[in-house]
Amino acid sequence: MSTKHEKILQYIESLPVGDKISVRQIAKEMQVSEGTAYRAIKEAENRRLVSSIERVGTIRIEKKKKENIERLTYAEIVNIVDGQVLGGKDGLHKTLGKFVIGAMQLDDMMRYTDAGSLLIVGNRFKAHQNALKAGAAVLITGGFDTTEDNKLLADELELPVISTSYDTFTVATMINRAIYDQLIKKDILLIEDIYVPIEETYSLKTTDTIADFHKLNLQTTHGAYPIVTATNKLIGMISVKDVIGREESETVDKVMTKNPISGSMKTSVASAGHRMIWEGIDLLPIVNDDGILQGVISRQDVLKALQHAQRQPQHGETIDDLVKAEMKVMGEEDVVVEFTVTPQMTNQYGAISYGAFTTLLSEVGSFALKRRKRGDAVAENMTIYFIKPVQMESVLTVVPHILDMSRKFVKMDFDIFNETVLVGKAMMMFQLLER
Repeated sequence: MSTKHEKILQYIESLPVGDKISVRQIAKEMQVSEGTAYRAIKEAENRRLVSSIERVGTIRIEKKKKENIERLTYAEIVNIVDGQVLGGKDGLHKTLGKFVIGAMQLDDMMRYTDAGSLLIVGNRFKAHQNALKAGAAVLITGGFDTTEDNKLLADELELPVISTSYDTFTVATMINRAIYDQLIKKDILLIEDIYVPIEETYSLKTTDTIADFHKLNLQTTHGAYPIVTATNKLIGMISVKDVIGREESETVDKVMTKNPISGSMKTSVASAGHRMIWEGIDLLPIVNDDGILQGVISRQDVLKALQHAQRQPQHGETIDDLVKAEMKVMGEEDVVVEFTVTPQMTNQYGAISYGAFTTLLSEVGSFALKRRKRGDAVAENMTIYFIKPVQMESVLTVVPHILDMSRKFVKMDFDIFNETVLVGKAMMMFQLLER
């Protein structure tokens, strides 16, 4: 039996692409409070089922597949450039294949403008008209308007005409950045990309017995299963070790692990994998905000996904990637790392930012531990001292020293030099992850 929240989401998903929705409309249609409707619409926005646009409202958009995440909708373009929709509102759900900057003669401009394009241009009314007739949307820069005829044509063809106060160069930069951010998101695997859905998941009810567990385990050999109520709400987990020495007639709710660790669809696969290893669990149940079981992931699922991701081409670079790219390992036995401070890693004063500096030390420490064959580690806490400011384009030498090491924790000290001058020191504690 579905909850009110799920029913609203199913209703929104059933709406035709391009339909406008509102909190009041959903509340009236589904006979729920406006608060419940608002929360469901926000969840639909997170799932990319709808998009909220100022001066337009919330509209149903086509849910984009992960592999096509770099394709932005015109609705998202409106948000990015803080634009105003002059016409063609019914086409905001459509995606653009490319954008064209109209800084050329009209005939030359039209050679590059085709269906699915977005023409970025100033107050050139003829260019607006020709682009619409070619099947392209139009983004007018400088806060200019277009003709009434062009607005009517946009409505007829369902191709948005958007106006923004930004100049052409700024708009192109903003859209490029949005596509770049989407590409970085594409590289980060989420649980929603790999989980086994509930339809394919084996689970037990609270009224099932240990005998039922053995029967299911013989059939599937999974070794662990979620325990759910009649409404599929997760209340526990049961594994082979929980049933050792128990009577076959006992119900599973007597031996299950209550309030089990669970994950959500938006948790990253890497984060889930670390947690599963750290907590020593082989199967992680995935639930929604109401605690309803959505599916499961296993350690094998995580390993396969991460191995597959490493074989994919890298599209976008995060700050971590930029820091790693500037690291050069010098020492053969004792690790010594040379590092160049690039302009992207500095703060408003031109000195290395705190975030880039802590990332550098974490990476150097992790590398030093791997060199000692201690596997993966995560930084638990750190204390940093800047003795002298570290300016951009400085070449740093980072020397880590392992002070103490146990089975689960490592204490490490760092000396940071610019040429021969000591510019910083740090103390860090790492948690070692079990293999």
